[in-house]
Amino acid sequence: MSNQVLGIGADALEETLGRLSKKPGVKATIVLDRATGAILKISGQVSSIRKARPLGSSPALPGQATGSFSSDAGVSASSSQDQGVEELAAMVWNFISTAGSLVQELDTEDELKLLRLRTKKQELVIVPDAKYLLIVAHDTPPA
Repeated sequence: MSNQVLGIGADALEETLGRLSKKPGVKATIVLDRATGAILKISGQVSSIRKARPLGSSPALPGQATGSFSSDAGVSASSSQDQGVEELAAMVWNFISTAGSLVQELDTEDELKLLRLRTKKQELVIVPDAKYLLIVAHDTPPA
């Protein structure tokens, strides 16, 4: 999916994000730059995924860069919603990097293709691509 969807170009990415946003239960989509973690595209109700924490209450993430993850994307970190999205982007980026390292340690000829992180309230589906990380947040259906 990632090579077919994200590898083609911006038009295919926009079309895919449009289709995803119309699926039932999808709350939000976020596209990050694979190399830097910069936020490239946000759609949906991102505030429903993670609320920003007051300054000093969130522990620093290992390997987290200082400053804005979205400095190249023009997304301001002035509001608490933007700060929450940036914190989420940093956490997902670090999570993917760590998971990718684990896969490489297990088998150097293998690669990470998809991660699903399911909680009681929601599920994050993370699709890594050579250039992008696609994050789709949706409601967790009742069991």
